[in-house]
Amino acid sequence: MKQWFLLPLLILNLTLMAQSRPRDLGVRFGVMSTGPLNAITDVPGVKVGHVTLIAGDSLRTGVTAILPHGGDLYRKKVPAAIYLGNGYGKLAGYSQVRELGELETPIVLTNTLSVPTAMNALITNCLQQPGNENVGSVNAVVGETNDGFLNDIRGRHIQEAHVLAALAKAQAGPVEEGNVGAGTGTSCFGWKGGIGTSSRSLPSSLGGYAVGVLVQTNFGGTLQIAGVPVGKKLGQYYFKDALESHADGSCMMVVATDAPLGPRNLERLAKRCMLGLARTGGIASNGSGDYVIAFSTATANQIDGRERVRTVQELANGNVSPLFLAAIEATEEAIINSLFAAETMTGREGHRREALPVKEVLELLGGGHD
Repeated sequence: MKQWFLLPLLILNLTLMAQSRPRDLGVRFGVMSTGPLNAITDVPGVKVGHVTLIAGDSLRTGVTAILPHGGDLYRKKVPAAIYLGNGYGKLAGYSQVRELGELETPIVLTNTLSVPTAMNALITNCLQQPGNENVGSVNAVVGETNDGFLNDIRGRHIQEAHVLAALAKAQAGPVEEGNVGAGTGTSCFGWKGGIGTSSRSLPSSLGGYAVGVLVQTNFGGTLQIAGVPVGKKLGQYYFKDALESHADGSCMMVVATDAPLGPRNLERLAKRCMLGLARTGGIASNGSGDYVIAFSTATANQIDGRERVRTVQELANGNVSPLFLAAIEATEEAIINSLFAAETMTGREGHRREALPVKEVLELLGGGHD
């Protein structure tokens, strides 16, 4: 009888282990401190909203919206930059961000064939804002990964209402990870991928700034966690049995900071996120669309298009290196967080992606790295 009571406790313990973030289980990434939530929402003003669509045996997709602030972004634009790690993707809005260095809509992540729908929704959202009655041009920024292995992507199930709902649900605070929003049907390193997030907080001596990253993981390579070649040890990695399916895919990365950075240094910050991806074993393969969208929420640098002359604050080049390290570490941890949070999923045509075997991974890590 005593053993009968222990079994549910054991099952509960394993379930909690599978759902816990790696940091909670003793795994450490880098040397910098996280923010209070260890999420992109540790950057003041940033909000995140998800809409998740799971139905029947083949609908496995969703939408994730990231808002730099809670106001009208068209009227209070933020400095921004986009870096192309590998351009096999359908990122909308790139050229204007590249040209003007500013973001005028929230960022929406979804699946590949739903990019036009998400753009329509962002345009609708902008045009409906009070004061925008005469707006005739909107640069909607939408990123994507292809979730077609698990999801009926050709069904194009995402509707404008789903995107508008994700925008409306966006909030500060903890960010749900794993099989949610734009990460609902994604795969990573041959296991179930998803949404992940992490943050870093600079000490006051370095400005006290926050850097937060959110990722949509749908890519491959040879998984590494805290420097340990986990994928190789578990027998799942690129070129094993010459299977390229574990390498191609995409990773969308969004990095936010409250440091006063302009577009030039934001692009430099975005580049460092690719180093974080590399730390996890990602290789930016031929068929992988790896994009980084970076923005600054510094209130003093918000952009009002009605101004004839702008006065901005800009962190000196010599002071940006701590932010670079923060972006690298937060990207690495966000990607691993997405794997730890994701759960096994069966989808289109019976395709199945197993969750990362957390118990085995922790054993390979020696019970965690401090």
